[in-house]
Amino acid sequence: MKQTLPHLLQKNVDSVSRLRIVVLGYIVRGPLGGMAWHPLQYVMGLASLGHDVYFIEDSDDYPSCYDPVRGLTDTDPTYGLQFANSIFEQVGLGDRWAYYDAHTNSWLGSCADRIGEICATADLLLNINGVNPVRSWWEQIPERALIEGDSVFTQIRHITDPVARKQACQHTAFFSCSENIGLAQCSIPDDGFPWQPTRVPIVLDAWPVTPFVSDSQGKFTTVMQWESYPAREYNGISYGLKADSFASYINLPERVGSILELAVSGAKTPSNLLASKGWELREPPTQTPWTYQQYIQQSKAEFSVAKHAFVISNCGLFYDRSASYLASGRPVVVQETGFSDWLPTGEGVMAFRNLEEAIASIEEINSRYEFHCKAARAIAEEYFDARKTLSRLIECIMNSTAESRNHPSS
Repeated sequence: MKQTLPHLLQKNVDSVSRLRIVVLGYIVRGPLGGMAWHPLQYVMGLASLGHDVYFIEDSDDYPSCYDPVRGLTDTDPTYGLQFANSIFEQVGLGDRWAYYDAHTNSWLGSCADRIGEICATADLLLNINGVNPVRSWWEQIPERALIEGDSVFTQIRHITDPVARKQACQHTAFFSCSENIGLAQCSIPDDGFPWQPTRVPIVLDAWPVTPFVSDSQGKFTTVMQWESYPAREYNGISYGLKADSFASYINLPERVGSILELAVSGAKTPSNLLASKGWELREPPTQTPWTYQQYIQQSKAEFSVAKHAFVISNCGLFYDRSASYLASGRPVVVQETGFSDWLPTGEGVMAFRNLEEAIASIEEINSRYEFHCKAARAIAEEYFDARKTLSRLIECIMNSTAESRNHPSS
C-alpha cells in the first residue's frame, strides 16, 4: 500500500521557524510495522510543519539487529536497511535517513554522505525512547531532547544503572509521554531528571477515517507483546507488564461473546489458555507499517489492557497505537492509566478499571457504534494531531529556561 504523501511535505514556513532536526529512532534494528510507526510519525509530522528533518539510527555497540526472516538478532542490518529504505521512500522521505553501524564504523543510508554537515548545522536532536546512544558527533547539536514512552521502567533504569544515567545526562531536555509525570497523583519513581509531559503525534493525513462494515464478524482487537522484558521491583513495589494486567480480564469473552482478538507475540504467551477462554489469537500484522495499519482499519474497535506499571503508577500514558485507532475512526476500550485526568472519556474513548467496567464499555460501544466512531476521530484531531503536539514540543524545548536544562550530573 503506497503511502507517498507529497502534500504532507509542503513547507509551511510562514507558520513556523524552520529548524534542522535530527530524530534518533528505532526502525532498522526493529523492522516491524507497528514499532516503525512511532518514530516515523515524528519525522513525517516535523516535515509537514516545514522543518528540515532527518531520521538517524545507531546500531549501538551490541548485537541488536532483528531479522524476522532469519529469526535472528545479530549485527547484520541488511534486512532492516531494506525495510527502512522502502518505508521512507513510500512516505516521500527517501533521501532523509541514515544508519551508523558501530560494528563496521560505517555510515549507511540515503544521507550517509551528509552526516558531518547535518551534525554541524542541526538545531535540535530528538532521541525517541532513548534507544540510541548520543555519540560525540551529536553533542555539538545545541538542544538534545530525550523523549521517553516507557515510564517507570525508564526511571528505574536511570536510578539503578549508571551507564543508562550517564547516557541520559547527555541530553538538555527531558520529556515523557506519561502526562501525569511530576503531579501529585502520579507515583513514577523520581530519577532526578526534570521531566516534562508531551503527547504522541499522529499524522492525521496518513491515518484517514476508513469505513467499517458492521457485521457479526466485527472484532475488538489489539496488537501487543505478552512480555517484552522482565518486570522490575523498586522500593518494595513490583512493576509488571501487560501479562500481569491480563489475569483480571481473561474471562471477558465469556461475558461479551466471541468478539475479542489479540494479535499477540511473545514466547511466554499462554496461547492454549487464552484460546480456551474464548480469545481469538493471531500473529501480529507487523510485516510493514501498512499491514499494521490495515489491521487497525479492519477492526471494529480496540480492547486493550495496559502495562501493570502504568496502571499502578497512575502515569497518564495513552498509547500511540490506541491513538492510531482513534484517528482511523475506531473507538477504544482501554485500561485506565490515569489518562482520564487529561483526555475526555465516555465518547470514543472508554476507560475501565475492572472487569465490570470493561464489559459496560464494550456494550456501550456496540450500542452506539457510529456515534463513538465519530467521537474517536474528533478526539484524535483535538488531542493527537502531530501538527499540534510537535509544535508544542518544539516550542517547549526551544523556550526552555536554563533551570530546565540543569539536569543532574552523572
